[in-house]
Amino acid sequence: MRTTGAALILALLERQGIETVAGIPGGASLPIYDALNASPIRHVLARHEQGAGFIAQGTARATGRPAVCFGTSGPGATNLLTAIADAKLDSIPLVAITAQVPRAMIGSDAFQEIDTYGLTVPITKHNWLVRSAAELLDVVPEAFRVAASGRPGPVVIDVPKDVQSEVIEVRGLPHPGRPDAPPPVDAAAVRRAAALLDGARRPILLIGAGVIAAGASALVRRLAEQASMPVASTLLGLGAMPCDHPLSLGMVGMHGAPYVNLALEECDVLLAVGMRFDDRATGKASAFCPNARVIHVDVDASELGKIRKPAVAVCADAAHALDALLPQVAAKPRAAWRARVDELRAAAPLAMPGADDPTTPYGIVRAAAEIAGDDAIVTTDVGQHQMWVAQAYPFRRPRQCLTSGGLGTMGFGLPAAIGAALAAPERPVLCFTGDGSLLMNLQELATAAEERVNVKVILLNNGHLGLVRQQQQLFYGGRYQASRFRAEPDFAALARAFGIEAVRLGDASDPREALAAALATPGPCLVDVPIAREQNVYPMVPPGAANRDMLIAGESHADAAA
Repeated sequence: MRTTGAALILALLERQGIETVAGIPGGASLPIYDALNASPIRHVLARHEQGAGFIAQGTARATGRPAVCFGTSGPGATNLLTAIADAKLDSIPLVAITAQVPRAMIGSDAFQEIDTYGLTVPITKHNWLVRSAAELLDVVPEAFRVAASGRPGPVVIDVPKDVQSEVIEVRGLPHPGRPDAPPPVDAAAVRRAAALLDGARRPILLIGAGVIAAGASALVRRLAEQASMPVASTLLGLGAMPCDHPLSLGMVGMHGAPYVNLALEECDVLLAVGMRFDDRATGKASAFCPNARVIHVDVDASELGKIRKPAVAVCADAAHALDALLPQVAAKPRAAWRARVDELRAAAPLAMPGADDPTTPYGIVRAAAEIAGDDAIVTTDVGQHQMWVAQAYPFRRPRQCLTSGGLGTMGFGLPAAIGAALAAPERPVLCFTGDGSLLMNLQELATAAEERVNVKVILLNNGHLGLVRQQQQLFYGGRYQASRFRAEPDFAALARAFGIEAVRLGDASDPREALAAALATPGPCLVDVPIAREQNVYPMVPPGAANRDMLIAGESHADAAA
């Protein structure tokens, strides 16, 4: 068949099972957009390319499959960079297809020319500058293979405008790109790991995003129950172990529950699966789990020993490693250790003041969770509200919590929620955000209204960059600079201007009833929740400190800045 490069791109995307693409057209990408007229692929018109990248991320995070975004050349491509970098740090399979100036103009500083290939080398698993339409037959399936194989991540395909318009004869389409088989599990390493676990008196299983990516949540529960091993989670591992399971500890690290960090201080063997010992989880790395021998399981060999030297390293897919480990680990009750963990939980609980009041941070999180139900997908932006959600929301399933972990990108929440809602239109989607974060990609309210997605934006509004203000209070002697918004917009009015229903919870005579009505509203809705400006999120580990040195609400923090 005779086809253009642009039509070929879309045919190959259809063959990969792509049904929805987010993007914004521009002059260099118009051949692709012209070809969309004959394609069943649904295009979602974002209002900023970063929004398009995060919409695709929301779809990928909710489904576990690669998702696609489009950007034109020049500023279109550079506006995608933050979303691509975010996907790289959080191991999200993203395929970004950017347009480029015609081949003959590359290197001439033509209008809207930028070296997309060079810019994206450090923030992708792989990228391509396509030199002919025929190359697309190899490049597109290969891009999906790379994005989904091993440790998932983003890829970029940069396609010059004349390549999009080039007409070629194609005899048949290639097979879709599929993930490579994971590396074989090292049986000897698994045996050593099992022996360490069997000899442990106080083991803990610490899980991260790799458990969710591998679909290994059920195996985590089986191993934990078999070995009577408490399970802690990184931020990106939340939901892989149901929060109400007796062995579930909750989140570790800078804002983890005090008893979780204290239990890790006492563990003697740490089984770390699909996590990379990020500083927000470990605090001062040399002081993390000081009494523990570490078994580290990760599909990315470069992570093994990068931050914490393990006693046993297993380079493997999390599901394959746990499946190999299960029959070799002895069933043990470990009653004394479980009793000790319960003592720590009782002595150093996570305080959630105002949990019964939906006009407080913890209260709005708990109330929204109860009203929305277990089927809800939750996205967050980045800041205090993100940590309140991580601490208080009852995550019970994988891919329920979608948040920007590694890059910590404000502006992530709303577009990611749109992407999740497009992927799972039958499920409610809650987007918890702060006023600072929402203003980063506020324009995507137009996209939410246009697509009528089932997204409920819950805005914890304190007129500040809350976590910046908190750190200035605790670590910079209360010298506040650029953390307060002197101009405070009326977010409910702004939402209505975009065509979205909105409610101010602070004006409601019955806040819980008003919240329930808002969450039952068809389509998108914004709930503005004014919260106390001086409200801090605790505990908090000071930057560079060990997790055991966390600051607790109500304690004196006079020397925190020292």
